Amino acid sequence: MKTTRPIVLGCALAIILAVHFRGPFPSAAEQRPPTPFMKDMTSPEIRSAIEAGRTTVVLPTGGIEQNGPHMVLGKHDYIVSHAAGEIATRLGDALVAPVVSFVPEGAFEPATDNMRFPGTIGLSEPVFEALLEDIARSLKSAGFKTIVIIGDHGQSQAAQMRVAQRLSAAWLKDGVRVEAPQSYYDDRAQYALLHARGETDAGIGVHAGLIDTSELLGVKPDAVHLDRAARDDRELARLGASGRPEKSTAELGRMLLAMRIDAAVAEIKALQARR
Repeated sequence: MKTTRPIVLGCALAIILAVHFRGPFPSAAEQRPPTPFMKDMTSPEIRSAIEAGRTTVVLPTGGIEQNGPHMVLGKHDYIVSHAAGEIATRLGDALVAPVVSFVPEGAFEPATDNMRFPGTIGLSEPVFEALLEDIARSLKSAGFKTIVIIGDHGQSQAAQMRVAQRLSAAWLKDGVRVEAPQSYYDDRAQYALLHARGETDAGIGVHAGLIDTSELLGVKPDAVHLDRAARDDRELARLGASGRPEKSTAELGRMLLAMRIDAAVAEIKALQARR
């Protein structure tokens, strides 16, 4: 009869060498998925991440809307996706849900706000709130304990806050919180920085202007066409933009977006510490 002793000894030696040269095997809590984005993970990977303590999920909302002649419709989606990934990485215990692209954009008939422009796709606020609630229920069912909604679009903010307050109250007994931090969308610090650099409110603009265009240049430069930006204020307004987008740079965009990310991380950590 052949002995199995050499085989057993060989396996033992291989394990010893692996530990010696690679260090001890990581525990479940020490293992990290290769990406924080749930859409790029498998279901077993998400389960393992939650079991390892990654029980916070960032739910980003963007928007499909006109952004003048120089930026693509998905501006908000690209910017908030990048920001959500950075926020989740900085938090250390978070994953990122897929971006919610469809948000309130104005009335339909007669069309108002962004709905006046071809390509914009909007939802009524009740439908948007219902969509967020069902997504949050899905995330709660998966095992997440903290759901953080961040939005890159102004008309989404009030609805997100209502959903967060409503669900947090309903799920208090389950130990699940839904947060809608406002610091991410708050652009006062960005305006202060630009004012210090000599920019005026008119030059900064309020939609598809210096801030928006710079941020998109910082995360997806091929989605911006500065050569198409209208230079005349009335023509720019007619096309659904404002300010001086042609002055935008990727470097400025990364700086401005970092301010939003820093503020959001600080607020989320403060919310976590109070619980």
